[in-house]
Amino acid sequence: MALPDLKKLKLPDEPGVYFFLGSPTRATPEASTRRERSGGGIGPKKEILYIGKATSLRDRVRSYFSKDLLESRGPRLVTAIKETKTVKWETTDSVLEALILEANQIKKHQPRYNAREKDNKSFNYVAITNEEFPRVLLIRGRELEAQNFKFKTLYGPFPQGGQLKEALKIIQKIFPFYDTKKPVSEYKTQKEQKHIKFNQEIGVYPPSQTKGEYRKTIQNIKLLFEGKKKPLLRKLEAEMRIFAKKQEFEKAQVVKRQTFALQHIQDIRLIKDELKEPGGDFRIEAYDIAHTSGIEMVGVMTVVENGEAKKSDYRKFKINTLSGVNDVGALKEVLERRLTHPEWPLPKLIVMDGGKAQRNVAERVLDEAGLSIPVVSVVKDEKHRPREILGDRILRSKYEKAIVLANSEAHRFAISWHRKRRGQRN
Repeated sequence: MALPDLKKLKLPDEPGVYFFLGSPTRATPEASTRRERSGGGIGPKKEILYIGKATSLRDRVRSYFSKDLLESRGPRLVTAIKETKTVKWETTDSVLEALILEANQIKKHQPRYNAREKDNKSFNYVAITNEEFPRVLLIRGRELEAQNFKFKTLYGPFPQGGQLKEALKIIQKIFPFYDTKKPVSEYKTQKEQKHIKFNQEIGVYPPSQTKGEYRKTIQNIKLLFEGKKKPLLRKLEAEMRIFAKKQEFEKAQVVKRQTFALQHIQDIRLIKDELKEPGGDFRIEAYDIAHTSGIEMVGVMTVVENGEAKKSDYRKFKINTLSGVNDVGALKEVLERRLTHPEWPLPKLIVMDGGKAQRNVAERVLDEAGLSIPVVSVVKDEKHRPREILGDRILRSKYEKAIVLANSEAHRFAISWHRKRRGQRN
């Protein structure tokens, strides 16, 4: 397959999983098995040579046709590309889901060019233990036989251990689960109980639950790892209606946050190496508050996309729940209200006006919503000029101009609206 043939396929600029397909091989038992497993619209007469995942299907697949493929990918994939006759793909809503789908498809089809020089004992798996309160653990293939516990369910293999670890962190924010080194029932000392309690307080471990309640969480995680996101969402929506009908509103709110987080999975940590250059499709949202000694307090959201202000996406918020001077509380209210609008595209970076307090409150709101969007804050000097940007060093460096632009726009927009409201009041 050549690059001109690839361009005709019009691969989307979306996350997903791609399949390199070759001609039918000779009728060996192994090749026959691979053809028989090649369902899902791929076609039974094509052998699946290689399966991979991508942040952008278009960009990733095109990269295999570069002149330096031998140096960057190695001889195994050079051979696979030479044998490839066409490419099929399946899009996903997020890179996290692509990671899970890739593992499921590799296990199902067992493409010969996915087999690495190392054996499967070096791959990574997600194991769910067969215990009273099941644990969700990341383990290597070589550790499976050495473990002194029995697992009920096993997912994998996953080629990238680092990405799988980050994926579990994202999932754990949505569905808190135990990942202790030994069964939870064996954590009996004061120090061990303190460890459990601390992780419960920060939302990593589940709160005190019955076995039945926790089993529901495990079932949700299973559905996610089985690629059954739509049935999972239907299940959660049904639970939310039941809780609301029983007037168990706190439980209903928890399920609502889980549903929202699943529909808006933000997995920046999984794709940081593939972020586009400034000027690419990278949405930044900035927030600021304006008031006069707490009077006519307003908040705003501004948007910078493709390195330029996108004024059609600016939004205004009149602060409803606070009185007096409380910029941090006002920012919290604005961000919480913004997240109730799933019809607005979610950003890949959030900019807060202020210091650590403003950045911290934004991160708490995002954590509670199950979102992993990075946050930076812009610290100003006495003349209200940007003095320092707090947050991820890589993002600060890469998007400094866009961050400063978004922040200055937020300040200008907030002051302008506040002055207009003060004028109307007088």
